[in-house]
Amino acid sequence: MMKTIDSRLASRLMGTYGPWAMVTGASSGIGRAISQQLAAAGLNLVLVARREEVLQMLASDLKGAHGIETLVLSADLATEAGLNTVFQGVQSLDLGLVVANAGIGSSGPYFGGNEDNEMAMLRLNVEAVWRMMFHFSHRFRQSRSRSGMILVSSIVAFQGVPMAAHYAATKAYIHSLGEGVASEWKANGIDLLVAAPGPVNTEFADRANMRLGSAASPESIVIPILRALGKKSEVLPGFFSWFMIQGLRTSPRWLRVKIMAAIMGQMTAHQAQSAG
Repeated sequence: MMKTIDSRLASRLMGTYGPWAMVTGASSGIGRAISQQLAAAGLNLVLVARREEVLQMLASDLKGAHGIETLVLSADLATEAGLNTVFQGVQSLDLGLVVANAGIGSSGPYFGGNEDNEMAMLRLNVEAVWRMMFHFSHRFRQSRSRSGMILVSSIVAFQGVPMAAHYAATKAYIHSLGEGVASEWKANGIDLLVAAPGPVNTEFADRANMRLGSAASPESIVIPILRALGKKSEVLPGFFSWFMIQGLRTSPRWLRVKIMAAIMGQMTAHQAQSAG
């Protein structure tokens, strides 16, 4: 059963970032779980993903359960048209929080990658996030005294990762960017939080062709993320994420790469078996 956000945190989120929040990649996984908790806190929600029918069903459920307002925006954020749909769609709303969660992954040998798929990942994981950061940070600075943004990174962001090199590099970019601008934004009333979870049981693994083994549920990591917003610039939600990163941070970079290579080797072992 999903743990419900407590009243104190709900009041802080609503009072600081309400009345509207936007979640990208809201149709499943971490995005869906964050949407559910923000709705429970009373924030109206802009739900963004490609699958409109799924978003409409989620919007109906959240309205019925929490009495909030919702806006569904079906958009592919890897495209200029998709980004414009979002920017124009929320123009009239008093938006105070953006959760940049949408992303895709890939795994396997670098030479086995598909160029079109890898470019789509680069546009969604990096370019779209940068564009949203640029757009909404300028808007927040001009229109609100306090606002926030959450960037969903990963534990793979802290070093190169063989068999998922490009995906890890996209997350490293976002993590470094968020880490770099957090103090700048804070001075302008914008709370930036970079969340770096470990393996999470979502549709992501199937799309990235990974076998995760043990993984956290999306519901178990979103409340720690929301609690950290406005108090920290980085959070490692879930015990596995915290344990892995704290342990790896004391290791030399070459050893961190080697450890991640072993972990990713287990997650992608089935690819070699399929090829054989």
